[in-house]
Amino acid sequence: MRHGLEIPCGGDDLTAATLVELGELAEHAGWDGVFLEDYVIHHRGDDPSTYDPWLLLAAIAGRTGRVRLGTTVTALPRRRPAKLAREVLTLDHLSAGRATVAVGVGDPGDRGLAAFGEPTDVAVRAAMLDEGLDLLTGLLSGERVEHRGVHYRAENVALRPPPVQSPRVPVWVGGSTQAGAVRRRAARADGIVPYKLTDTDGWADFTPDEVHELVGALPATRADGQPFDVAIGGRRRRPDERAERAYRRELAAAGATWWLEYVPVGDPAAMRDAVARGPLR
Repeated sequence: MRHGLEIPCGGDDLTAATLVELGELAEHAGWDGVFLEDYVIHHRGDDPSTYDPWLLLAAIAGRTGRVRLGTTVTALPRRRPAKLAREVLTLDHLSAGRATVAVGVGDPGDRGLAAFGEPTDVAVRAAMLDEGLDLLTGLLSGERVEHRGVHYRAENVALRPPPVQSPRVPVWVGGSTQAGAVRRRAARADGIVPYKLTDTDGWADFTPDEVHELVGALPATRADGQPFDVAIGGRRRRPDERAERAYRRELAAAGATWWLEYVPVGDPAAMRDAVARGPLR
């Protein structure tokens, strides 16, 4: 099981330079991946600082050579799939094949939806995600794509150069496992970034048995033949490190391929310390 960091894309008065520094520090500290949130307006603070995750990841790519780089999670319904695909493919080349993108319907409390006139109805966003997921995975292969749908269109187009990774940049699907559609969408992609509750104000860890059941319900391999990614976590580290290590070992035995540890917005020195201590293995 690999160990990744989930890092905010803003909040309060956080600076872009600090976030890039955290990404570089993650590689030195032994983390396997750096995954940024994706908001237009961050959820923490009044008029918070917020940065584009793909520009931050491009900067991190230039300062690292090993860690996987991506988002958890990009709200695909508020993005043009073709524009997102171009950004992800560019990152894949800048990082020599280390890009991943996770997509979902979007955080129900995302202030950047209504503020800019984006669809807020969950059913509409779900339909856009279902259609956009097929278009995105196709474009991320570098192959020609023909698509005529309700929300999106692509006429015999290929985005070149093709990705460094073959057959495409890995695509993960994020969302609550209480919604059956999340598993169905993930099965069309390369991985899943699940959380347990549809009420995002609450939190509950997956049990190893629940992870085992989830793994059994998903494909065994992704498009490149590697094990299907199941990225569990999304919360900060708890004080009892012995218990945390034991829990993560159980998750790995149940089939999880990633543990994602969240670094909350805070004092930059405290955020650096959370990254510099490295993963619990």
